Amino acid sequence: MTAAVHSDIPARLDRLPWSRWHWRVVIALGVAWVLDGLEVTLVGSIGAVLERPDTLGLSAGEIGWSGSIYIAGAVIGALLFGRLTDRLGRKKLFLVTLMVYTLGTLATAFSPNFAFFAVCRFITGLGIGGEYAAINSAIDELIPARVRGRVNLAINGSFWIGAGLGAALSLVLLDARVIGPVWGWRAGFALGAVLAVAILLVRRNVPESPRWLMAHGRADEALRIVEAIEAEVRAQHGPLPEAQGRVAYVGNRRSPTMREVAHVLLRRYRERSVVAVALMVSQAFFYNAIFFTYALVLTRFYGVAEDDVALYIFPFALGNVLGPLLLGPLFDSVGRRKMIALTYVLAGVGLALTGWAFMMGWLDARSQALCWSAVFFLASAAASSAYLTVSEVFPLEMRAMAIAIFYAIGMGAGGFVAPVLFGALIETGSRGAVMVGYLIGAALVIVAGLLALRYAADAERKPLEEVAPPLSSGDGGH
Repeated sequence: MTAAVHSDIPARLDRLPWSRWHWRVVIALGVAWVLDGLEVTLVGSIGAVLERPDTLGLSAGEIGWSGSIYIAGAVIGALLFGRLTDRLGRKKLFLVTLMVYTLGTLATAFSPNFAFFAVCRFITGLGIGGEYAAINSAIDELIPARVRGRVNLAINGSFWIGAGLGAALSLVLLDARVIGPVWGWRAGFALGAVLAVAILLVRRNVPESPRWLMAHGRADEALRIVEAIEAEVRAQHGPLPEAQGRVAYVGNRRSPTMREVAHVLLRRYRERSVVAVALMVSQAFFYNAIFFTYALVLTRFYGVAEDDVALYIFPFALGNVLGPLLLGPLFDSVGRRKMIALTYVLAGVGLALTGWAFMMGWLDARSQALCWSAVFFLASAAASSAYLTVSEVFPLEMRAMAIAIFYAIGMGAGGFVAPVLFGALIETGSRGAVMVGYLIGAALVIVAGLLALRYAADAERKPLEEVAPPLSSGDGGH
């Protein structure tokens, strides 16, 4: 057996003061969520346009299928690229996944029919799903432990910056005085690809994770990267504090097999896995419950014109962005378990109360939108904390795969079930029926929050290696 190497590299990364280098990493990698938000909202906003005979002439069913195909691509992409991220490295994959996304969304702009459009949505989804696995693992391994919670939450919440951008783009590009509906929807997808290319150029300068390199026997390369980072941070902040603590790595360890991954998830960290499933499934159902029904509730129950629906996205998106930004620091100071439980439970209570007011007819379109914005101020922080949880509580060698597995479970359960269920409930035309769906979503997140309070890991301000020792250290595996 290869002798263990004791390294202070994790401690050296964690003790760094926040710097311009960290900002570059956050911007270069964190934009993945902006792109996802842009894609989802753009398609939602132009759905009616794609039904026109002078565009693609899609049916409502085909538009629904394109959404499901995008989610299927994201699930498959997460699992495929998540496995490769652990095996080949964070950097290779966060470049590859962004290129896949770019090609998919650019090709979408040239779609001549539904079949081509659907294939492009699938490819775009592959890239976005892969991004979630590759990016979350890289960010956690590069960001200092003391601020990992707030940074991760803020980045995940930036999905809604993309959502706001998508809504604004659709309003501008579909306006007949600008481009108009026939070509405007194509321009929207093309602009998404242009943004991705710009980010690709920035992302090339983000280094490989030194932690991943250590686990794969490339200690010299890891050391060079850390020394270069330290030199840049030192130039900005002056002398750096001493690094405390060393971690044991067994170099050249092969990637864990799926059987070993299953053993860690189902045996060693069973309670963490249960919490992760509960958090991911409940937040996915919760979000899809509202986001899928957002336009339908506004148009069918409040008489909002289809052209004006995008305007109601902005307060919704604002609440979703501000929640993780303002509440994120508390996840590092108050702690993970308490804040996950608090945000999940309060979001569930808020949705139940809003659903009750909706059923009783006490709200109009504006007050309904404001209520949802308040609920999702909490729910966005809660959902972001689910992604934070699955990315930091499992060992280094299988981090990306763990993210992919729980993302796939969450999207598969919540992403597929919620739209079908709520589509059927809205078709009844009954506010009471829709209220039942909201209560299901509320109950799921409340139960998940209580599970987290009891069983979630206290990961705040702790090095990743303390939260979950690397498999190669001999403490994190069998």
